Amino acid sequence: MSDILKYKNPSFSPEERAEDLLSRMTLREKIAQLDMKFGNKYCTEVDPNHGCSVSEGSDYHWDRLREDFPDGLGYLHDNYSVPYVMNKLQKFFIENSRLGIPVIFTGEALHGISGTRGTILPIPTAWAATFEPSYAFEAGRIIATEARALGIYEVLAPNLDVARDPRWGRTEETFGEDTYLSTRMAVGIVSGHQNGDISKKDSVISEPKHYCVHGIPEAGVNCGTARAGVREIESCYLPVFEAAVKEAGACDVMVSYNSIDGDLMMTSKHYMKDVLKDRFALPGICRSDWGGLRRVHYLHKMAKNEKEAIYLSKKNGLDCQGGDEYPNKLWVDSLEELVNEGRIDIENINESCRRVLNLKFTLGLFENPYTDENAYKSIINKQSHLDKALEIAQKSIILLKNNGILPLDKDKYKKIALIGPSSDKVRLGGYSAKPVGRQLKTIFDILKSRLPDCEIIQCDGCGISDSDFKFALSDQNHLKDIKAEASADNIDKAVEIANDCDLIIFCGGDDTISSGEGRDRCELTLCGRQSELMKKLSDTGKPMVFVMIHGKPLAIAEESEMSDAVLSCWFGGESGPVAICDVLLGDVNPGGKLPFSLPRRSTMIPCYYSMLPGASNEYYEGTGSSLYPFGFGLSYTKFEYSDFSIQKTGKTDVRVRLCVKNVGKVSGDEVVQIYVEDCESTVVTPSLLLKAFKRITLSPNEKAELEFDLDFNAFKLLNQSYEWVAEPGTFRICAASSSRDIRAEDFIELD
Repeated sequence: MSDILKYKNPSFSPEERAEDLLSRMTLREKIAQLDMKFGNKYCTEVDPNHGCSVSEGSDYHWDRLREDFPDGLGYLHDNYSVPYVMNKLQKFFIENSRLGIPVIFTGEALHGISGTRGTILPIPTAWAATFEPSYAFEAGRIIATEARALGIYEVLAPNLDVARDPRWGRTEETFGEDTYLSTRMAVGIVSGHQNGDISKKDSVISEPKHYCVHGIPEAGVNCGTARAGVREIESCYLPVFEAAVKEAGACDVMVSYNSIDGDLMMTSKHYMKDVLKDRFALPGICRSDWGGLRRVHYLHKMAKNEKEAIYLSKKNGLDCQGGDEYPNKLWVDSLEELVNEGRIDIENINESCRRVLNLKFTLGLFENPYTDENAYKSIINKQSHLDKALEIAQKSIILLKNNGILPLDKDKYKKIALIGPSSDKVRLGGYSAKPVGRQLKTIFDILKSRLPDCEIIQCDGCGISDSDFKFALSDQNHLKDIKAEASADNIDKAVEIANDCDLIIFCGGDDTISSGEGRDRCELTLCGRQSELMKKLSDTGKPMVFVMIHGKPLAIAEESEMSDAVLSCWFGGESGPVAICDVLLGDVNPGGKLPFSLPRRSTMIPCYYSMLPGASNEYYEGTGSSLYPFGFGLSYTKFEYSDFSIQKTGKTDVRVRLCVKNVGKVSGDEVVQIYVEDCESTVVTPSLLLKAFKRITLSPNEKAELEFDLDFNAFKLLNQSYEWVAEPGTFRICAASSSRDIRAEDFIELD
């Protein structure tokens, strides 16, 4: 063993091995490790079902790979395939690298690994709607296990943006509008991805994005600038990333496209180096988002050419360029020149390369660079994964309104009109894999099988988005092949069917054109002629249930008024339709809560619950308060709160106790929410802030005694000197069923 080079000797630590390998590398080899490229651009056969995937029988253009990557490569993206194909490419890079350095295969995995394989989970907003962080952890375990089985070592997820402008299309990728809820979900998903040790064969590197204020783009447009002050950034947005890195141990972070008050994230020394690396101690790399580096030059006008854009980003803390950026030769040549010119210190390159190599050694890639070529067959879509996906979907459904019509009486209705553009389609959500070779069941399929004695008549009635819609946005080529579905409006037929039925179930909301990355909207109404159709259905006088299957918060005041019951069902992945039918038929009691406030009208935004006080929030057209507030959700049963008490247990520590009883006739879930108000602060603070929550399941007449411990973090604020303090004074502590349904409260004095 003594004759083995240190970097090839597994008895040394990853850090020691990385340092040894670094000392043997040329400058160009180091820079090449800081690049990511796309495998599907070099394969001989792209998967016809998924443009970012490689067919199982594909080979690669080896001469082009040798020509384009003479110094090696750090990362490969968009190469979703089977392990046999991944291994061929890995073997090439090892054998054609002077020092035998493997690549890290990376992939999208927002709610399941991308490509044509993998369990398709509900979208992250649905996880947040469960108010159960353990589901985020379980989702992370499924994603990590399946990704690693397919030969992928890093996932470009989760999205930790706190989303407070519902016009933004990517709200569906987030955990909602609240900082505390997002923080707990962030810790859950990152912990699930990495599982405490990325060297395990069922773990992957987690890369939270989009650091750090991307969820409030100006005008709600993707990549728009953020207008936020230091106190808001530190209090509302950074804590989610801080928890992901410091508490859950996230290795990497993707930097946002946008600027914050003119400070471009791709070139920000403050956010990338001072905060992310020095304060949060990020262990891995800081990577640019797709095309972000190019924007420094051509869009933000901060650099006169490509080389200067690279210079500004690299010198200020960026480690690696993301996908679809500059060609490898331009990247390597530019950084080599910048080092030789003395404008970038060699230690800057060394430090970034060291971070990459540390990850590769920690992953175990030098000892085990290849993936078992058969094991994935028993791992992908295994029953336990599918069962968990269904459970998360069930727990995420929110009952917004119910006049007693739900759950449906299975013996009462003999003929049901199942209407709407989502009644016979499965809405998976953005960044979903394509379930090739698997037939997913729709709401229509399931209701027919579960209600054999009832006639179910289905009709779309209308579509959602314009079938002629063409989407094109520079720097986001991965979205270019997403097209609207062709659909013909047939409102008259739908109304005719409804007139001849006992009950109407309308299934509508969003699709992948009205919600998702780059699908920003200036109206939050139902797309297409859905509202017109619902109005005509309502005019029939027949009872109507509105099943809203959506990705972003929608303004549904009129539609809610028309309906006897309303279900909010975030894109539920492949199990969404089953979960919806479970709730409609009473096999599952809905217990989800809103992670977003739903506005009354498109123009009445923002409307998140924790807005700072100072205005009346009243308009000439009516109140600007949300139609359905953050944390809201009904049940098929009722819950009673009692015995509320608060006790000071330390200088800034408080214990909250209460009892919750199910006073209804069926078992159900309640999410008990604890809010805090600072009643006399030296800076303006929200009237309420969520500081704790717990989801409980109770049988009829069952009572639970709950206890919450609040600490300094529940009472702190960033004072006028920008110091974190818990100021002396009065605090109101509330136990609530939603941010607008306070069930018990009391006051306490902090010294």
